[in-house]
Amino acid sequence: MAGNREFVNRKLHSLLGVIPIGLFLTQHLIINHFAASGAESFNRAAQFMEHLPFRYVLEIFLIFLPLLYHAIYGIYIAFTATNNVSRYGFFRNWMFMLQRVTGIVTLIFIVWHVWETRIAAAFGAAVNYNMMADILSSPFMLVFYIVGVVSTTFHFANGLWSFLVSWGITVTPRSQQISTYVTIGIFFALTFVGIRAILAFINPELANM
Repeated sequence: MAGNREFVNRKLHSLLGVIPIGLFLTQHLIINHFAASGAESFNRAAQFMEHLPFRYVLEIFLIFLPLLYHAIYGIYIAFTATNNVSRYGFFRNWMFMLQRVTGIVTLIFIVWHVWETRIAAAFGAAVNYNMMADILSSPFMLVFYIVGVVSTTFHFANGLWSFLVSWGITVTPRSQQISTYVTIGIFFALTFVGIRAILAFINPELANM
């Protein structure tokens, strides 16, 4: 019975990491990337998201609750799981270890980012280009955000590989090798978008170099 419950929990944890959390991550990075086209472009995109119909319902049920479950169960996995060298080999065990480490880093980053933006907005602050520019004007916060974005994109991309395996989509060694290349590509693409957005908040010219 306990084994069946853990099986379901792991499946749900994996699924939520891709849908809806992974989709939201991609959308969020794309919205931020509008900063590369200037403050006005980013503010328009941010305002569009702010005025979506049923925004609070969408945020609670499609973002915060799935993220809360994924984070809590992810912490349990991070501190209880062990590597499986015989099954996945050296490279995949390194990826599994990095998945646990980046999970913790990503959680810290997301909590802080939500505190600086969504919670601040609840107290009347405007979530706009100037807010992010002010946050990233601190060298410490700049490094923190870069590390946070890289950690988050890696955690998603590598988690996508695990999702494809655990849900029986990539069963053969060949398909798993192909998915490794695909997910590495996704990691680099999302990281590029995220870092470029961060640089745009500091200096738009840096993002267009």
